[in-house]
Amino acid sequence: MKERKQRKFISEIEATCRQWLADGPKRLLEKGAVHLDSSDNIYKVKSELKNAAKIYSMEYYFEISGKIAHWNCTLHDLQLCFGVKEFLVISPQSASGVVLDAPEATKLLSAVSIALANCSSLWPAFVPVHDPSRKAFIGIQNMGTIFMRRFEADRIGSQVPIKFMHLEGLYELFVSKFAYCMSDHSMHLFRVHLLMKLTYQTLPNDEDNYDDIQEADTESAKSETSPGCDNPNRKHWDDDCPWNEWYSAEDPVMGFDLVVTWSEKVVESSLEMAEMENASPHEAEKWILAPNLYPNLDSSKGDRIGFASQLHLLVNALEMSFEAPFIEDFVSVENPGSDNLESTMVIPPPTVLDRVLKDLFLEDPQLPDFAKDEHKSSRAIKGAPVESLFAQFCLHSLWFGNCNIRAISVLWIEFVREIRWHWEESQPLPKIPANGSIDLATCLINQKLQMLAICIGKKRELNEEFEDCIGTKDNASANMEEVNKVGDESSSFHAQSQAFDEKRDSLLTPEGFNGSKTVESKFSANAQDVHSADKSTLDSIRRGSAGPVGSMKLLKLCQSLHAPFTQSAPLMTEDMHEERLHAIETFGFSCNFSAQLERETLSSDMSAFKAANPGAVFEDFIRWYSPRDWENDESEAKGPSTDLTEGMNVDWPPQGRLSRRMSESGNFWRKIWDEAPILPASEQKPLLDPNREGEKILHYLETMQPHQLLEQMVCTAFRASADTLNQTNYGSLKEMDTKMDQLYLTMASTLRPLQVNLLSNTSDTIEDLQRLCVVFEHVEKLLILAASLHRRFRQVPQISEAIFSNYYNFYLPTMGIGLADVDTQKEFDMKLQLSQNERQVVSNMFTPPTANQSWRKVLSMGNHLNGHEPILREIIFSMHDNASDNHYASSSPRDYQQDTETYRMYTCGTSNDLRVALSIISYD
Repeated sequence: MKERKQRKFISEIEATCRQWLADGPKRLLEKGAVHLDSSDNIYKVKSELKNAAKIYSMEYYFEISGKIAHWNCTLHDLQLCFGVKEFLVISPQSASGVVLDAPEATKLLSAVSIALANCSSLWPAFVPVHDPSRKAFIGIQNMGTIFMRRFEADRIGSQVPIKFMHLEGLYELFVSKFAYCMSDHSMHLFRVHLLMKLTYQTLPNDEDNYDDIQEADTESAKSETSPGCDNPNRKHWDDDCPWNEWYSAEDPVMGFDLVVTWSEKVVESSLEMAEMENASPHEAEKWILAPNLYPNLDSSKGDRIGFASQLHLLVNALEMSFEAPFIEDFVSVENPGSDNLESTMVIPPPTVLDRVLKDLFLEDPQLPDFAKDEHKSSRAIKGAPVESLFAQFCLHSLWFGNCNIRAISVLWIEFVREIRWHWEESQPLPKIPANGSIDLATCLINQKLQMLAICIGKKRELNEEFEDCIGTKDNASANMEEVNKVGDESSSFHAQSQAFDEKRDSLLTPEGFNGSKTVESKFSANAQDVHSADKSTLDSIRRGSAGPVGSMKLLKLCQSLHAPFTQSAPLMTEDMHEERLHAIETFGFSCNFSAQLERETLSSDMSAFKAANPGAVFEDFIRWYSPRDWENDESEAKGPSTDLTEGMNVDWPPQGRLSRRMSESGNFWRKIWDEAPILPASEQKPLLDPNREGEKILHYLETMQPHQLLEQMVCTAFRASADTLNQTNYGSLKEMDTKMDQLYLTMASTLRPLQVNLLSNTSDTIEDLQRLCVVFEHVEKLLILAASLHRRFRQVPQISEAIFSNYYNFYLPTMGIGLADVDTQKEFDMKLQLSQNERQVVSNMFTPPTANQSWRKVLSMGNHLNGHEPILREIIFSMHDNASDNHYASSSPRDYQQDTETYRMYTCGTSNDLRVALSIISYD
């Protein structure tokens, strides 16, 4: 009965094997053969077999093409142990998956061997035995002759004999497997073929030994100053990286494995093995570098802190900002939702708040370069420059109270309160350039702060001038008493007035000229320019002149036409421009209404022109201010006039007339001209009232709605975070440059609804912003990895470029989906072969271990690399015999004229464990 069941079991195995043999690899692929993740071209098929009450699983492993290489990292474990290409594995379907009973294992292997012989298959077959942790196998292979190859593998998990820790002992173990059948083996020299592979691992990047790791590379790096990463005194790997001001990132590169392989050698004695154990790894044929990256670097489990994680919290705050009309509502205890806010959103203590405000408003004697390291697409995002005051406020908000809406509200209220103090005390705002311009490409809050900085500057100037005037008047009073004694009161008054005029004019520049040419001097009050003026009246004195405009002459007087110093047009923020445009759209585009809007500016320019050109008429102003409204009449031109300009060849008076729109009755410009007083710009009322505009700006900051604040904060925070990361030095990684370019373009398109005030609490933009945070996190992780690699391989950038490019291609498929959906089963595995000139740089990474390192072990395996023993040593011993020359030939039915690997032993282990796999050809 048992024999019948056994025969049936053998026939089932045979039938299955025949079917697989008939199908072949290509057909098996079509039928659904499973690809192994650990290999590029290894597949398997599976079949279930029943023998008595037990069920067995038989798996056939095969390759599509390719030759088995000894140290190929994609080999199956059994391929590496026994040097086979395709094979069978039969195991019980149990919890352990191994055959624990030795007779059962032998019987099972015998059944498979008979079945394979019946179908003339040369496949080796293996059965897992003993405890699963031992990774033990027994196997058999029909060689197609009277010989069989038998396999056996086992592992010692602890207390490895000292003899087997050394190459000499392993060599003697291998020789002992066949020397017993040789006569006088002690005098015989066996030609043993040997292949060796050693794996070294760099020290862990902990805080205690980080400086030691970098010490070996200090000499070569002294001459380099890299803002990305080269400070021997740092305590953490990213201390000098741009993001370190806000958070410290975990080093994505945990270390490196260095695989060193020797070419095949022939050893004839144990003494040669002892010499080889002392050989330097630098003598090896190949060096292969494998990076060890942070576990699950390509996934997100909520334990990573960076800009992306905080930006996600800021987007959540934006979504909540629609729940209240005023910012104070998120802080006030009287708010209906304050209980929920208080329980879930913590406000940092006052000491933290004071530290943040101190950092924001710390006086810096030198303004930062706002355009430094700015990405070419950064200005497409309507935020604020990363070094500006509002951008720094947004970056601080990301880390203040974990960026909840309540903490942001508290920080904003104190921020505005500090700004008001600067306004009331006329103190300049830090981190804002007071260059008299407003950048309309930035967000509205940044424009308002720029406007306020200008107003503070104007306010300070007026205060200083007022104090100067008080002092001047006191001095003038004393001088006047002396002047009255000699009867020269009017002359003294003129001198004081002229001195005050020059003081005020000095604050103005010719940059505000309208239609004037460049002049060489600021004032032109020489006698030859005013020789025909009546000096008896104050109005006839030329004041506020910036110099003559070419050869132009006045119409009524044969005098040079002078360009006046004019006040600059009043500065406006984006909302002020929109108000004006809205007014024009509402009332139409009539010229008169447009002129009404510009009345103050036009009246100021006319007054300054009159002061600089006594005796000028309306037509003179038009010729200078709006040349297109003056039509020259050359046909009626007369010859040169000589009655007033004797000896000068000058066309005077100029011939021409006003344009139709300027000559119409009741023209608005002429009305303003008639009403404009004769005043130089230095004596006019400023077009920009700093007190009024400053108070309006503060009112805007104090009363803006929460969602308006958060919308601008989100835009600025994304831009400032990206600009901070963009300052990272990661070498010449083209893939990283491409991702940064794409990130800025993606941010610009996603943030556009916030820039045009199209967001609502039900808008889909919130979901788009959350997806943008995911994209930002992808890029941020890649950039940190790029910086870490560049820091290690500055001298050989081709290594960092190769590793990053390989990881980028591995990571790229996950960048289109959320990090939570990333398949983390597949791990990044890369092997990079090093050239001779790259070996020394990698060798320097293995710094000698110090005595205070707790992980240091007693060295026992040899082949040290800078004091490091290999963490894994793999050796393949083999014996080759010619079938026609040895004792196998006498019984062999065929005449083999090629070398046959008669004995093979694979060893793998360290000083703590050892695994041995042996294959031997023997008689059937």
